[in-house]
Amino acid sequence: MTRIGFIGLGNMGGRIARRLVDAGHPVLGYDPAAGAAERAGATPAASVAEVARESDQILLSLPDSRAVEAVVLGPDGVLAHAGPGQIVVDLSTAAPDSTRRIAAALAARDAAYLDAGVSGGAAAAERGTLTLMVGGEEHALERVRPTLAPFAAKVFPMGPSGAGHSAKLLNNFLNAVSLAATSEVMVAARKAGLDLRTLLDVLNSSSGANWATANRFPHIVEGDYLEGGLTSALMTKDVVLYVDHLRGLGVPALNAAGPLASFGLAANLGYANQISNRVVDAIGDIAGGVRLHEPPKES
Repeated sequence: MTRIGFIGLGNMGGRIARRLVDAGHPVLGYDPAAGAAERAGATPAASVAEVARESDQILLSLPDSRAVEAVVLGPDGVLAHAGPGQIVVDLSTAAPDSTRRIAAALAARDAAYLDAGVSGGAAAAERGTLTLMVGGEEHALERVRPTLAPFAAKVFPMGPSGAGHSAKLLNNFLNAVSLAATSEVMVAARKAGLDLRTLLDVLNSSSGANWATANRFPHIVEGDYLEGGLTSALMTKDVVLYVDHLRGLGVPALNAAGPLASFGLAANLGYANQISNRVVDAIGDIAGGVRLHEPPKES
């Protein structure tokens, strides 16, 4: 049986590891947070090095490239213990340039590195219906497909190393734009006296339809913020990564100011570590204390 290791058992990683365990895959897990491995159903490891030594395939779910580099390239990290045939699957949102450097370092040890951008959020992780955008060698991807199956419904090979993380940044930017813009529109609609449920029906039948109008706001107007997903701080981080990526490509990031302003506002008003859907409350605060799920305030 393939020995699976998992490093980073937080909001997403813990849910993904649980899917693997529930599907019958023993998982050796490491996270600096006490009890994280046990909550995910994994066997706790004492260190990154233990996971690296004892695993044929290692999954990473970490906040950013800095954390990934520390885990893989740091002293007594994954690279120090990598061996022929080992495969590292990085499910983090990370900078493609960093990804390519890590892939080259592991390739020198005859190990493979796949950058597998994840989309779908916490709810999809729990259902096992995530979408993966994967960069790296296709033969390595074919070997890990049985490991990905319990948590990913769709797996798209995107090209060489870095392509998966590039696709993830592009997707996340559109997610940030639609969430920020729809939040602004919905607060304005509340203040204009529109029925929000009817407006959502209109938007989803019209040219303004997007992921947020279809999948987020039908819940938010009922007071359900879909807790457990990407925070405003992490959304801001992803937009900054997108801007840096476009700068490297020589493409102007003309539309980044909107989501950076919106999620920056959310962070400054105390929502940084809450789900990014709370950006609508941050905008509502500035608009006079508007909450979509509450009756309009008397003017």
